[in-house]
Amino acid sequence: MLQSGIAAIVWRGRITQLTRIADLLGIMGVRETSSDTVKFLAISGSLRAASHNSALLRAMARLAPDGASVTLYRGLGDLPLFNPDIEASDPAAVADLRSRIVAADALLIASPEYAHGITGAMKNALDWMVGCEAFVLKPVALLNASPRAVHAQASLREIVTMMSAQIVEPASVTVPILGSHLSEDQIVLHPEIAATLRGALLALRAAVLAARSQPE
Repeated sequence: MLQSGIAAIVWRGRITQLTRIADLLGIMGVRETSSDTVKFLAISGSLRAASHNSALLRAMARLAPDGASVTLYRGLGDLPLFNPDIEASDPAAVADLRSRIVAADALLIASPEYAHGITGAMKNALDWMVGCEAFVLKPVALLNASPRAVHAQASLREIVTMMSAQIVEPASVTVPILGSHLSEDQIVLHPEIAATLRGALLALRAAVLAARSQPE
């Protein structure tokens, strides 16, 4: 009971923090216009059909606030194994991923943990992007469907930081879905989880709009 009570307090604090993002836009001097729509690309590091991380990202697509859209990347399993010898030939699946990342205003990335690291499929995708500038200064939110996946999150953070992405901390959240048996529909309908995910999307959108408002 004590643990669940503490978790509830932490959760409510997290929701309060995230739902203040819209107000912060005004404080930062960001003025929204009708053209301030932002596009997020969501990448799951799991190829599993019943993946909790993929369900989390699909739920976020359904919870996207006004002025934001979330597109799920579904080509992770189509990427060839990274090989510098064929990098110059620019395989079609690699070119497709790169173009999607470049076109997106920000990224949502969620990966399960295997052997104290991210999945091989996720690492393979990131390896293909190291040789280009798709991640440079790209706002990124790191999502986590399990509080226990600390090693995967640390590894993912290290990799995208090395690739010069900008991790948006208020948008990077851990949601305790693993073991909850919640379906995608139930995630969307869960008041606390839905509020957290909407808050993360608002935070990521705020980061994009703030970057747009900066003088070049």
